Amino acid sequence: MTVPRDRLVSLADTLYYHIVSRCVRRTFLCGADHQTGQSFEHRRQWIEDRIRSLSSLFTVDICAYAVMSNHYHLVIKLNPNEALDWSQDDVLARWCSVFKGPLIVQGIFGKGAFGRRPCSRKRRC
Repeated sequence: MTVPRDRLVSLADTLYYHIVSRCVRRTFLCGADHQTGQSFEHRRQWIEDRIRSLSSLFTVDICAYAVMSNHYHLVIKLNPNEALDWSQDDVLARWCSVFKGPLIVQGIFGKGAFGRRPCSRKRRC
């Protein structure tokens, strides 16, 4: 049964959380798959780099992590006070560095021009 995030994460109780994500259907995240003989070890560095990258974008410190063959563990510390200093543009820029976003947002941040506004002319279809 799912739990709403406001009940799952309580900043008043703790800023530290243990996060686990696991592969399904006997698939492998890293290491050698004994059934198929394939090696997925090349993914380990990619996952570690991605963890560091996302941590630098958002107000999350990585205290510890372990990348296993079919799952990973993270121990994180949230930094909510740091996020309070961000403007709306800061938040939008951080999200757009991870997610594509709607077309109007792509126009604002398109081609690396932070703060550029989308064209005001209407297009004809």
